[in-house]
Amino acid sequence: MDYQIHAEKSYIVKRALTYILLSLSTLFGQFDLYPVTDFFGGGIGYSPMYISIDEFPATDLLKNLGLDPTKFNTPFVVHGGEGFAHMTGKWRIGGYAGIGSSSISTITNVQLYVDLAETGYNGETAVDYDGNFDPTIEAKITLSLGAGSIEYVMPIFQDLEISAGAMMGLGRLNLSIDQYAANPKWGEMFNFSYGSKAWDVNDDGTDSTLTYYYAVTDVGDPISGFNAANAPGVMSDLSGTFFNFQPYVAIKWQLLDRVGLRISAGFNKGTIGQGRWKLNSRYLIGDSEEYSLQGVTFRTMLYLGL
Repeated sequence: MDYQIHAEKSYIVKRALTYILLSLSTLFGQFDLYPVTDFFGGGIGYSPMYISIDEFPATDLLKNLGLDPTKFNTPFVVHGGEGFAHMTGKWRIGGYAGIGSSSISTITNVQLYVDLAETGYNGETAVDYDGNFDPTIEAKITLSLGAGSIEYVMPIFQDLEISAGAMMGLGRLNLSIDQYAANPKWGEMFNFSYGSKAWDVNDDGTDSTLTYYYAVTDVGDPISGFNAANAPGVMSDLSGTFFNFQPYVAIKWQLLDRVGLRISAGFNKGTIGQGRWKLNSRYLIGDSEEYSLQGVTFRTMLYLGL
């Protein structure tokens, strides 16, 4: 009798263990966090980057020119495209390319004086300039980025994952300073830049010839004294190329079968060395300052893919 009771208890325990194992197996099968096959694929989409730049280049020099560097867009926006693809295991590679710009400007306060010295204004008597050609000064920053990325994926749920990685590549920063006489007008762009013009009738009265007139201080010396009120302005384009590095963490959410949202946050760092700035993309500026483009970054990407 005792043997029979012991056998029944043993059977019940075995049956219970079997039921528990089957239940756990079914449970894990239904709530598989991230099936392996979902790693195979990739995506591509529009990905704006927002950079909270710590300090813009040549801020003191821009202030000395009458500009306010704090008026540059903050955060600085880079419009670009991004793509990613599975490489092996939980590793993923990708790429990013984008460009963004921001500009500031001011209209200067001009006074006129008779230059009696050779070193510019030295306290001579001056009067206010009340003409229509107040000079305008504009500074524009343009940032171009191109980089590749590698990251490690940590799945949370089937459609939700977190990844950590780094983006490395080349960047180019342009600082252009444009100085011109007032805002340009369409009609004035077709005027003669260095003086007046008139249609002079030929001696026989059959035709007329367009003649340009230069204003000079002495007709015996027609080189000096040009009046160039409408002449083109002066623009200096300063640029520097640098290696860009940006570690980041990202969260990816698959909204639909082939559409998803990816959000990244990181820190960007890139340095243009001392003396590595160029004028008009040609001439190195030997005494140019070192500049580090750094700041917290935030990227959003609506992608097509897996």
